[in-house]
Amino acid sequence: MSHAAFCVKSMLIAGVDEAGRGCLAGNVFAAAVILNPDFPIVGLADSKVLSAKKREFLSDQIKKQALSWSIAQASVDEIDDINILQATLLAMRRAVEGLNVQPDEVLIDGNQLPKLNIPARAIIQGDKTIQEISAASILAKVARDESMDECAKIYPQFSFSKHKGYGTKLHCQEIEQFGILEIHRKSFNPVRTLLFQK
Repeated sequence: MSHAAFCVKSMLIAGVDEAGRGCLAGNVFAAAVILNPDFPIVGLADSKVLSAKKREFLSDQIKKQALSWSIAQASVDEIDDINILQATLLAMRRAVEGLNVQPDEVLIDGNQLPKLNIPARAIIQGDKTIQEISAASILAKVARDESMDECAKIYPQFSFSKHKGYGTKLHCQEIEQFGILEIHRKSFNPVRTLLFQK
């Protein structure tokens, strides 16, 4: 009796996460990552618990060793037009569509799913427990921070390299002192309130 050998293809999982959803300025970013099981990356974790230096190191590792990765954005105008949740889901969809390898399943951080033609699951706090989502959170965060560093050069009166566009006390003081920029999200408070006061 002969025994046939069967090759079982392992499922390709893409992890997806966003960065910059709660900011007052700048685009919202999302990344999608399919890790390579033959090249594990040590140290993957939720981007929020990693230092900037560690995130940048891991971002380079992910780009070199992942089977596929993609970073996408939704613009400030899109955020103000369709709201931040829908813009975030749009950026996530763009990130998945930007992968050059099609995954079998997509795992998304959070409790909402973008419209995809691939099976997908939303996983609350997935960036803490799923390696692929952790990798995506790192890519999205590093890319967004880099975009804020660029904004700091264009608008030197604002400390974008420091607060990264989040609604810190310093950022709110700068908005009151220097006014609202084109990269500010007009649908977000306190930006929206200041607009109505003018």
